[in-house]
Amino acid sequence: MENLKDFYKRERAEEWRAEIRKTLKTKERTLLERIQMPAQDPDVRNHNRTEVNLGLDEKLAMEEARRCIDCPNPTCITGCPVGIFIPKFIKKIEIGDFLGAAKVIKETNSLPAVCGRVCPQEKQCEANCFYTIQLQKPPVAIGFLERFAADYERNSGQMAIPEAGKKNGIKVAAIGSGPASLAWATDMARFGYDVTVFEALHELGGVLKYGIPGFRLPNEIVDIEINNLKEMGVKFVTNFVVGRTATIEELREKGFEAFFVASGAGLPRFMNIPGENFTGIFSSNEYLTRINLMGATLDGYDTPVTLGDNVAVIGGGNTAMDSVRTAKRLGAKRAMIVYRRTREEMPARVEEVEHAIEEGIEFMNLNNPVKYIGDNNGRVKKMVLQKMELGEPDASGRRRPIPVEGSEYEVDVDVVIVAVGVSPNPLIPSSVKGLKTTKWGTIKVNDDFQSSIEDIFAGGDIVRGGATVILAMGDGRNAAVGMDKYIKNKIKK
Repeated sequence: MENLKDFYKRERAEEWRAEIRKTLKTKERTLLERIQMPAQDPDVRNHNRTEVNLGLDEKLAMEEARRCIDCPNPTCITGCPVGIFIPKFIKKIEIGDFLGAAKVIKETNSLPAVCGRVCPQEKQCEANCFYTIQLQKPPVAIGFLERFAADYERNSGQMAIPEAGKKNGIKVAAIGSGPASLAWATDMARFGYDVTVFEALHELGGVLKYGIPGFRLPNEIVDIEINNLKEMGVKFVTNFVVGRTATIEELREKGFEAFFVASGAGLPRFMNIPGENFTGIFSSNEYLTRINLMGATLDGYDTPVTLGDNVAVIGGGNTAMDSVRTAKRLGAKRAMIVYRRTREEMPARVEEVEHAIEEGIEFMNLNNPVKYIGDNNGRVKKMVLQKMELGEPDASGRRRPIPVEGSEYEVDVDVVIVAVGVSPNPLIPSSVKGLKTTKWGTIKVNDDFQSSIEDIFAGGDIVRGGATVILAMGDGRNAAVGMDKYIKNKIKK
């Protein structure tokens, strides 16, 4: 595959302006202010479960696109795990070619409407924008523009389906239907393979469906983008647990030549403190899955969750924000984030934290639960918090939280949601003899995302232990290249 930098030198050479005109253009466009994303009023949206951000209109999108200075060496691309040709699609928006912009994005990203909503652009492409690096000004709103292009295309009724390659008759399979698998499946279909994706649950999308609430990522957006893959010829099988319904060895006997394991990190972690087994204490994974995927709050469904007045969510990541904002929408009078570090050190996206604050979420920073107290029926009624202070930086680079002796106090709760991380799904590693894993249970892979078993590749959370949607997609694309190389070398032999 051509180096992205070389691609731009070749593709854009005729279009780049002379240095002096570029300089003038830079001075002109840096005066423009970054647009703001229109959103529902906080006091309205915290009572509904429809999407918070409303999206850009054509005028706002074109105005923001004008801020891009069309760098001759576009550093924004280096921050994109799937290598979107960012200046190229933004220039399409600037001239009003919105369908052309969507087509450019889809050359490397099969889920633009998803990524435009949930990717942490502020830590990736936008962190590498010219404005950020050189001018210390707000970057071009790349994520907003990606979402705009994808939404415009969908609403136009002229969806472009990525073109599948000439069929080679070789069967390959993915395990799990989350973002890593979807990206892998797109590229493998482009390479001409007969692609099947096996999903253990009854709906497709993995974490995109069960882990992210509709007010951030509506399910219909995920369904439409998955349908594009079906149009390419990718086959999907639900309610199929690889390792139980059929083993990998049995799938080999059915003619599958190679496998991509992207079964995620769905095993919840707890803190192992007294009282964690009381009724009313959930993992964030269970809580969100029941609500997002299983209709837990709807009449007549069999997977109800407890709806509390005083709900505490333990953690500071995006999953914690999703959980606490969901609890608020389900009627919690007091919805709290309990996090052992400061707000500035929270790993959650800045936008999600800001939205939570606007919606009335209470942040109890520099606090950590040490015990839960239950009532006579075994239901949680209080949490005991200990105040924390920050010491020296730990391995993550953040200052280590240190307990303040004698600072414990009690807070009333009737629901607690623990969002302190997840571990890899152990089913595949435990069911495949000889598959090497790390001490954390993640699958070991080489630079081609190939495991210790030559026909098994892996990526996403089962390798990383927990990461973003776009990083998982990057793994999927890289694994597709590695698998294609492996199969072709095998055929030559």
